[in-house]
Amino acid sequence: MPKIDYEKYLVRKPNYEVFNGTKNRQSPTMTMMSNKQVRGCNYYMEPGWIYGIPDPNPSLHEHVHEYDEIVMHWGGDYRRPQALGGEIEFYVGGQPITFNTTTAFYIPKGTPHGPVTWKKFELPHMQMAIMCGTGEAGTAWGSSGIKVAKDTPPVKTKDFDYEQYVVRSPLREAGTNFRNRTSPSMTMMSNTQVPGVNHYIDIAWVFGEQSYKVAPTATPDISYKTCDQFILYIGGDPKNPEDLGGEVEVNIEGQPIKFDTTSAIYIPHGLRHGPRRVTAYRKPHLMIIITKGAGTLKQVRDDAVLYPAQGEPEE
Repeated sequence: MPKIDYEKYLVRKPNYEVFNGTKNRQSPTMTMMSNKQVRGCNYYMEPGWIYGIPDPNPSLHEHVHEYDEIVMHWGGDYRRPQALGGEIEFYVGGQPITFNTTTAFYIPKGTPHGPVTWKKFELPHMQMAIMCGTGEAGTAWGSSGIKVAKDTPPVKTKDFDYEQYVVRSPLREAGTNFRNRTSPSMTMMSNTQVPGVNHYIDIAWVFGEQSYKVAPTATPDISYKTCDQFILYIGGDPKNPEDLGGEVEVNIEGQPIKFDTTSAIYIPHGLRHGPRRVTAYRKPHLMIIITKGAGTLKQVRDDAVLYPAQGEPEE
């Protein structure tokens, strides 16, 4: 059998194709995962820094998608990870939802959402959209994302409280055994928080060379029976967003892969990966783990296969 180069699952440099021309935000945003970058991943992920009140504001009007979407906003200060650094009004289903903390939204397909309006700005923060089920920009933001600019706010037409799709405060249940990173990590989306969601999303700031508090190993050598994972490492410097601020080594089926830029990895189910470790540290950066096909930490752990001489599955 020909040898597989697992580098094919890694995105070292983002594409730039979304939100072109908006001032006071990263424009275009960083497309970190798509079918163009990793064939067959069928997800489209694009984070971008907010540097001030975006102009125009709102720059995103009411629209709908043919796919489920998860939208996250997180603060840029690792010392206060739940403080957003601004205040945002986000319409979902015609219902205005205002927040000033690190927050995530689940937007089921067909649900009108937008406009998104910044009311206050204090510190740089990040917005990230995850389109589930399509890896193409054209379907993620083209025909399925028809933007409708209106002079009047959207009108709510359903007797449903869309606050049920919002996670304003994370769970703290995973990644409990680490030094020099947010520990426990911040679970920003799960079936526990939003019933019906089949994703488990954890985020954690890394602010030193990562290690276990108890075991002297890095993250486990692990695979998953049915769940796919996406692991993103995003630099914490809004002035230089592609600089990770350190070097990370990930082993995939025994192949060591190192990177020192803002990067994303797709891990299909059944693929053995780990350990993951920060091999050099310069400044804070963010790690995001998205598990597809499991809605709870228990489901993630039950799906895990650990290999000898390693610890418990992290998440």
